[in-house]
This record gives sequence, C-alpha cells and structure tokens, in this order.
Amino acid sequence: MAGTLHDQAAIVGIGETKYTKNSGVSELALASEAVRKAILDAGLQPKDIDGLTTFLLDTNDEVEVARSVGCGDLTFFSKIGYGGGAAIGIIHQAAMAVATGAAKYVVAYRALNGRSGQRYSEGVSGDIVTTDLIHWSWYMPWGLLTPASWVAMFTQRYMHDFGAKPEDLAEVAIATRDHAVNNPAAFFHKRPLTLDEYMDARWICEPLRLYDCCQETDGGCAVVITTPERAKDLAQPAALIRGVAQASGDDQEQMTSFYRPQISNIPEMELVAKQMYAMAGLGPDDIDAAIIYDAFSSIVLMQLESFGFCGPGEAKDFVKDGALRAEGGRLPTNTHGGQLSEAYIHGVNGVVEGTRLIRGTSTNQPAKNEHVLVTAGVGVPTSAMILGQQS
Repeated sequence: MAGTLHDQAAIVGIGETKYTKNSGVSELALASEAVRKAILDAGLQPKDIDGLTTFLLDTNDEVEVARSVGCGDLTFFSKIGYGGGAAIGIIHQAAMAVATGAAKYVVAYRALNGRSGQRYSEGVSGDIVTTDLIHWSWYMPWGLLTPASWVAMFTQRYMHDFGAKPEDLAEVAIATRDHAVNNPAAFFHKRPLTLDEYMDARWICEPLRLYDCCQETDGGCAVVITTPERAKDLAQPAALIRGVAQASGDDQEQMTSFYRPQISNIPEMELVAKQMYAMAGLGPDDIDAAIIYDAFSSIVLMQLESFGFCGPGEAKDFVKDGALRAEGGRLPTNTHGGQLSEAYIHGVNGVVEGTRLIRGTSTNQPAKNEHVLVTAGVGVPTSAMILGQQS
C-alpha cells in the first residue's frame, strides 16, 4: 500500500457559519466563528490548536485568526494557491503536519464574503487576477473573461465528443437541488428545481444555463485535523483520511488549459485519483458516497469519469435513473446541496458534509457510508481525498 499518510490523520471537528448573500460582518469574523465552532465540536479549547492552514485567496492570515480565536503558540501554518483546487490541499497540509509531528491539532479553514464583497464570478472583469494576467490575455480579446466562459469551452467540447445533452447537465443540477431542499442550511432549502425551470433559465455562457453555475455566498467553514490516536479521546466520531493527494497535470494552465491535445477530460484529476486510490488501498467500487466539486454541473460529469465510476463519455448514462440521489442511488453525491444549491465556500463546505456523511449525520444520509470521496476545484492544480470510519 503506497503512501505514508494512509490512516495517519483524521477530521475530528467541523464548524460553519450561516450562509448568506450579505453577512454584514468581516471575513475575519466569519473565519473566527467557523474556527471556534470546529474547535468546540471536537471537544477542544482554542489553546489546544497549534496549526492553521487556509487558501492563498483567503484574506484572513493565520496569525489574525489565531489571535481572534484565542489560540496560543503555532508550530505550523500554511496557505495553498489555485482557488478551489485548495479545498482538499489544505487538508493534505494539515494531515502531513499532524502525521509528522509538526503540530498536534490543525484547523483548516476558508471564509469569504463571496457575494457582498469580492465576487469571483466576475473573473478578469473583476479583480481576481494577478500573475495569471499573462496567460489569460490570450483569451480576453475573445470574450473569455469569467470562470463560466472558461468552463463553457471545456463543456462544449465534452458534449460534442460524447453526445451529452442539456438534460444530462440538468440531472446533476436537479439531483443536487433535491438534496438542498432537505437541508436547512442550504440557500435553496425547500425550493425544488424542475426540468422546465432548468431549461427556461437564462444562458450564462452557452451551453451553461443559470442553474449549471454555483452560487455566490458569504460564509465560512473550518475543520480540525489530528492523529487517529488523539481522535479516540475527543467528542466526535473521527473521519479517517484513508487517502489524500494533490496534482497538477502536464501542460496545465489555471482554468484555461485549452492547448492540450484533448480538453474533454481532466488529467490532473486522473492523477489525483491514481495517487489517492493507491494510498487508500481502495477503488471506485469501494466508494459509497461522494462530494464532488460542483462550481458547474458539467464538471461533476467529468469528475465521475476521472475517478473511475464510469468510462470516458459514460457519465451521462451513469447519472440516469437517480444514481446521484441519496435515496437508493449508486453514488449519493453532494448530499448537502453542493455549491450549486447549498453554498459556495470554495469547496470547504463539502469537506464539512463529507465528515457528516462518515458520522451518519447528513440531512440526506445514505444507507452506506463506509467510504466517502471528496474532491476539489477543476481546471486548476487540484486535490481530493477519501474519508473512512474509524474502527
């Protein structure tokens, strides 16, 4: 079995703020609330925390969060780049820290005013660009200015190559929404989506309609990671990290890897899957449920193929007949409502839900929950993990 991180770390605490379109507070306040809640959920005190890790995009420096929450000395801190690709990258960092003894209890967090503040959907037309201006300048004259436009290019090619239809994207969006309907924390709680509503929604960037695109959200999430041995004495059942990996594929750009020989697959996700499964000693057939990064509906289909649940171009058939549903589906997916219908916290709310699935406390709890896949952003250097139950 490859990989020294197999079962060497576990998620033991989860915390989240209310998800809104206008929080009315600072991003530091959101981060601090989520971190405090995660620490308390684990049965720990702030002074127990000696490590913090977050996104490079997060405005909340580790030292400021530590001061606000009341942590003491830190022996580990880090930030991971590439936007949503860091959603599991921060867990990877925390796992390495506790497994090597660099820290005992690490909190991984993400907080943003993603609707009332900086809106990532604005893309190049907003203010999310720094060093990436050089490569994005090749696409800006053609109107490729936003994440939706970049992903639309891949989606259009994917649909052309494999015969996927709008109804296949709709099944992802509707299945996810059906989960959100049961989740009081979700923005679309008690607000189901019909196929007619999906089809009648306006284009954002063809072939992506409104409900193919994730939300913009204010909020924060955090999780506490420690060793499985320490986890045995804490307040909650541990979610073991069975396998975790990061990867950047050959000829990778950020969101615009259009010069590859083929653009209807995700090479970096395939590399993540290969490493992660080898470390865990598991395969696709062992996965009972999944939290699949859903900034856009089409990337859920592509990731189902990357992680081996079906062959290239077969995801459109895999999702038919309710495969993604918690009620009897082969792979209950995004049981919280995902970023499409719960909230967009750059995928870290998916880490929280993955932990709930292992604990058995999801609002859409499937019958089987021994192993759960959680993935990170698509189109960027990325990451993923498998969570499992501690015996």
